[in-house]
Amino acid sequence: MIQSLKMALKSIAGNKFRSFLTMLGIIIGVMALVILVSLVSGATGSVTDSIAGLGSNLLTVTVSDDKGAPVTLHTLNEWMEEDGIGLIAPSGEISATARYEGNSDTVTVYGTTPAYETINGLSLLLGRFIKSSDVDNHTNVAVINETAATELIGYTDCLGEEVSIDGVKYTVVGLLEDDEDSLTAVFGRGSIVAYIPYTSLMRLSSETSSAITSFSVSAETDMATAETAMTSLLMERFDQDDDAFTISTRDELEDAMSSVTSNLTILLGSIAGISLVVGGIGIMNIMLVTVTERTREIGIRKAIGASRRVILQQFLMESVVLSMLGCLIGVFLSWAMLRIISVVVSSLSMSFSLEWNVVLIAVGFCFVIGIVFGLYPANKAAKMAPIDALHYGG
Repeated sequence: MIQSLKMALKSIAGNKFRSFLTMLGIIIGVMALVILVSLVSGATGSVTDSIAGLGSNLLTVTVSDDKGAPVTLHTLNEWMEEDGIGLIAPSGEISATARYEGNSDTVTVYGTTPAYETINGLSLLLGRFIKSSDVDNHTNVAVINETAATELIGYTDCLGEEVSIDGVKYTVVGLLEDDEDSLTAVFGRGSIVAYIPYTSLMRLSSETSSAITSFSVSAETDMATAETAMTSLLMERFDQDDDAFTISTRDELEDAMSSVTSNLTILLGSIAGISLVVGGIGIMNIMLVTVTERTREIGIRKAIGASRRVILQQFLMESVVLSMLGCLIGVFLSWAMLRIISVVVSSLSMSFSLEWNVVLIAVGFCFVIGIVFGLYPANKAAKMAPIDALHYGG
């Protein structure tokens, strides 16, 4: 076995460039497998952390059919008095154009109430959030994030400035810290966000009515109690029709994200696996050429007593070594590439590293490829008749 390994390494070293070209398919396949799966895993970890950072004591309710009994701000205020339910805040949303002096940009406008700040854990840098009086009086005030302040206004100390949103002027009364761990930070880096009273959003957008179709609920004690209480209230309001609304939790969001990323990982891994198979075909091709080139050598070795098993082992070892060297180079290049990517995207609070379970899968797969695609050429060499091999004149 050791002798076969030495001969395999000598043969590979004797044709360095050809050996490298042969290994190239394996190198690319391993890099595709390791890098793609590691990227998906890193992105999944970042998103999962972001979801966890939003808190586990939060329910999101979506109403699809109000059965003629729409949910209003007054309804939400009544429900907040129920046992098990903490705070409730509506979350209307539109996309609008914001202008300040000569600057303009697209802004995501959320219409909500004071409870939204506590429920979603927003962090104020300056000023205040929306007050109940703002909601009652339809006050045109806005709370913007740091990105909106720097990109639209030009500086963060902007309390009291007036920003035009779809032609309506809003006074900036608060500045929110950009949350690096929020879903917005993960999916919408650099997004401009403004929060205004829900009643002001109703006036700003013709699509927003007093009928609330989406709102967030915090648990007073535990999630199960809050979900049970909220379900009971909604069932009573919507004639016991559980299809009229949907209640989702952060756990469900995490499960959905996990399912999507698992399927994506399998898909990308399968594509990368095809690349490895193509690399294996390249190894078989070059091994057939090697067997043809070394036909007289095979004849001489058989003539002096080498058994069929020894010849088979020699060429099979060369195939496996080619495959494993390609795998090692691919893993090293994958590590280097992931380090570079991590540096490039460091500002996005994401980091990517080698997934060692994927590396082990790649190593095992390459070993199998070396055996499977090297077996035919090795067997062909082992079955040669000594007399025919010695008389080969190719």
